[in-house]
Amino acid sequence: MSAAHRPGLRVNAALIIPESELSWRFSRSSGPGGQGVNTADSRVELVWDVANSAILPTLQRERLFERLGGRLVDGVLTIAASEHRAQLRNRDAARERLATLVADALRPPAPPRRATKVSRGAKERRLTAKKQRTDVKRLRRPPTD
Repeated sequence: MSAAHRPGLRVNAALIIPESELSWRFSRSSGPGGQGVNTADSRVELVWDVANSAILPTLQRERLFERLGGRLVDGVLTIAASEHRAQLRNRDAARERLATLVADALRPPAPPRRATKVSRGAKERRLTAKKQRTDVKRLRRPPTD
């Protein structure tokens, strides 16, 4: 299925970014490719305006701003892909990278860890092991007369 026929970019089960909110920029890629690099616009930049997105609820928008703040420029997220020689493969790589990045940023935070005490059995085992280690090292010492 070509990029023009896709309904949008599926981030997770609940979120699909419509194609109308995504924009593309193409430029010449650096790196290997010989003469092809100088003529083909295979480098891809995928741009998504997070701040003005119509599909994001307030909570998700705030979470994206909080977790992707360093990557956003004026509320816009840009993903560049130039690892492949073909523009189409770079497009797919950029789409996949955007979906992964947004899905990870939207994931709810892990519940806080509850502190627990070390069990009595664990304490006893640790002390027993320390005593055994002490005995081994004591036996290695030269005898004192």
